[in-house]
Amino acid sequence: MSDKTLIDADRRAGQDTTMVRGDARSGEHKYLAVRAYLADLVTTELAVGDAVPSERSLTDKFGVSRMTVRQAIDALVTEGVLERAQGRGTFVAAPRADFEMRLTTFGEEARRRGLRPGATVLRCEELPAPTVVAEALDRDPGTAVHHVVRLRTADGKPLSVEESWIPVDLAPDLVADGVPDSLYAALRERGHDPTWGEEVITAADATAEELDSLQMQGSRAVMRTARRTFGGDVALMYSRACYRGDRYSVVVPLREARPTLVPRDRPAGDARLAPGHP
Repeated sequence: MSDKTLIDADRRAGQDTTMVRGDARSGEHKYLAVRAYLADLVTTELAVGDAVPSERSLTDKFGVSRMTVRQAIDALVTEGVLERAQGRGTFVAAPRADFEMRLTTFGEEARRRGLRPGATVLRCEELPAPTVVAEALDRDPGTAVHHVVRLRTADGKPLSVEESWIPVDLAPDLVADGVPDSLYAALRERGHDPTWGEEVITAADATAEELDSLQMQGSRAVMRTARRTFGGDVALMYSRACYRGDRYSVVVPLREARPTLVPRDRPAGDARLAPGHP
């Protein structure tokens, strides 16, 4: 980020000081005025990667304490609007990819939101299913499974690391010509139509390997999912994913309350599992 960008951001914060200072004092929560000002800058003037005014200039502009300014910035950082770079300042963050909870693939959901999905295969092998994976697939430990690990991107930027296991007997030739773009579509072509699933979502810190793969700097927060996908009563796939917490959020549709269905028993340990999705 150039010095000129930082200077311009501070100049913007120095405009109309008296008027805004009076408005801030009139409210019980002064940080809301600072937050609204910064949010408006992001919407109307700044682009992704631009610096926002410094804490000192915002303190002078609004006549509030640095703690109040920091509270406003923290709120926007938490919302994913801004991001901090250690020793450099605070900048406009790239928008999050919002995905609705559906039994769809990463690529389908990305395209629905106007993003260009991509994938890099990190690992593809056939191996005996570990105990936890075998339980999730309702199979005996050691059952042969396809194991696929991919780095998923949106508009060329890394968003998640996905890991999937599929019983070999369901699709012996699944990866004969390489990993298909959509594992769900590949299963459908072989007569196994994914019809429903269940997913566990947890929050965690990224591992060193995940930080490197996802090119994360500063924040270590990630969202982990563990999904079982079924076709009728047959477990077709078990998958785990690790998503960047600063670029990914989930939309959950809500309906009126209805009688609760008794869920299937989950394999022991599912809630502890982390990592990717078809």
